[in-house]
Amino acid sequence: MTKSRGRRRFGILVPFTNTNLEPDMVLLRPDGVSLHFARMGGYDQDEIPDANQMHGLGAADLAEPLFLLQGVRPDVILYGCTSATLTHGLDFDRALAERIRAGIEAKTVTAAGALVHALEFIGVKRIGFASPYVSAINNMAIDFLAEVGVETVARSEVGEALDNYGQGELNPQAVYDLGLAADHTEAEALVLSCTDMRSIETIARLEQAVGKPVISSNQAMMFQAMQLAGIGEPMTGFGQLLERARL
Repeated sequence: MTKSRGRRRFGILVPFTNTNLEPDMVLLRPDGVSLHFARMGGYDQDEIPDANQMHGLGAADLAEPLFLLQGVRPDVILYGCTSATLTHGLDFDRALAERIRAGIEAKTVTAAGALVHALEFIGVKRIGFASPYVSAINNMAIDFLAEVGVETVARSEVGEALDNYGQGELNPQAVYDLGLAADHTEAEALVLSCTDMRSIETIARLEQAVGKPVISSNQAMMFQAMQLAGIGEPMTGFGQLLERARL
């Protein structure tokens, strides 16, 4: 079957208040790949995105957005919220990916699972962790990564409870500072977790400053999606992970 852009189609599920995942995916889009987005809910846009809110998003019914995405016959589906499955745990994240894959008959990537995959791919076991989440979700994220043998040796937080729009409004300098604060001599890489945080524009600069790989949610999702789609050529400008051969 000939694809509309000649190569592959990626379907991407986006939390309905997220303003940065789509622009990031456009920045990262491989040649010949078309991107197709659907919004998902399950949380209150006026509430702080705490563990309960993100737990609700993770448990939300995906039938309608997945039905709409299947109309374009995607090759890969990307589930674009990291904290939604971090708050449920590793088994839930893997089960969600399997349910999506079975329901839409497309290869599937979750943001949290993609972080794990990226760290395994580059062989990292000790990290510095940074995110715009509330502290309780950061605790859950660190526990989630510990389940796959990744130790968090340092972490940084924004120091205030950001609302659904505040996370996306952190500018690249603020994200850079947040990432830099998570660096540690024992950390083999830095993780910037959150699909709505403007990490993509920061990764290369941060890697230059700390001299180690920087992995972000959106970068890791695109890396794994490209692998699953059989797209192996390196991509420059967005961190060491994407500069590596994938096939």
